Amino acid sequence: MRADRLLSTLLLLQAHGRLTGRELAERLEVSERTVHRDMESLSASGVPVFALRGAQGGWQLEVNWRTQVPALDEAELRGLLMAQPRIIGDAKLASAAERALEKLMAALPTSLREQAASIRQRLYVDTSGWRPSQENLAMLPIVQDAVSRDRRLSITYSKANGERTERTVDPLGLVAKGSAWYLVAHTPAGMRTFRVSRIERATPLSEACRRPAHFNLPTFWTSMTKELSATWKRFAVTMRLEPSAAKWMSTWHCAKQSGGSDRRGWITLKLEFECEQEARFVALGLGTSVEILEPKSLFSYVVEQVADLHARLGEAEATRHNQEAAP
Repeated sequence: MRADRLLSTLLLLQAHGRLTGRELAERLEVSERTVHRDMESLSASGVPVFALRGAQGGWQLEVNWRTQVPALDEAELRGLLMAQPRIIGDAKLASAAERALEKLMAALPTSLREQAASIRQRLYVDTSGWRPSQENLAMLPIVQDAVSRDRRLSITYSKANGERTERTVDPLGLVAKGSAWYLVAHTPAGMRTFRVSRIERATPLSEACRRPAHFNLPTFWTSMTKELSATWKRFAVTMRLEPSAAKWMSTWHCAKQSGGSDRRGWITLKLEFECEQEARFVALGLGTSVEILEPKSLFSYVVEQVADLHARLGEAEATRHNQEAAP
């Protein structure tokens, strides 16, 4: 593990030029004392690493010194290629990632290059999905750049209710969840997450990002989503469904069968929807293939909607009949 950490340290210094002991400790998830010992070990083994003192100081490699990255084994190559750049979701970032991957493939030995080409021919990633995505990722490259360079951001953010706010944030990381991207940032009000598609304007500032000590992006996101799931109020519904409709609804992760089927073969399911509006939409869409058992409010809504639809269809039919009968 220590050898892996020393290699990671070298790659970080090559990529960023100069990093403080605190920054290295946070990225490697070790103490600053461990970083200092690792630097002494690297120096003793002949790696030209040195420390600069002062406010702009940190650890740095000698200019133009580079280490050779160890060759990829087959498992590593397969894992890298299966995570194709198109998954990124933004055309510019995907294009840049594709170019980087092509350079990597060009540097591979002939045998691995042929295997890599074969793997890529057998995998296609379609990011569009069956339903068109409404995610506007125009600001993603700007946000990603600020995150990678540790620069503060000034953003105009549109909340779910349409309210716009102006904020200055310290961007700490990006999270991709499905087709949506989220910015995790520190604000005067504490840690917050911002959906990138709702960022209408993003301007990087010259000020350095103030990163909380010991911040870990995966740990924060896991904790935040668990807390959100625990407080998320869902809308519970009990339905009796025609067999084919029950089979379709059973594919939902929130569906649970309650008891057996009745003499007609209809199946009772208990379901959880994100909100009552979603439950109403699904119940009406199922038409004569569903009976609403609980809650009574949903049953009453469906009855009212069906009665209203019947009345409007009757009026439309009467109007059409009168028009046809007119001389």
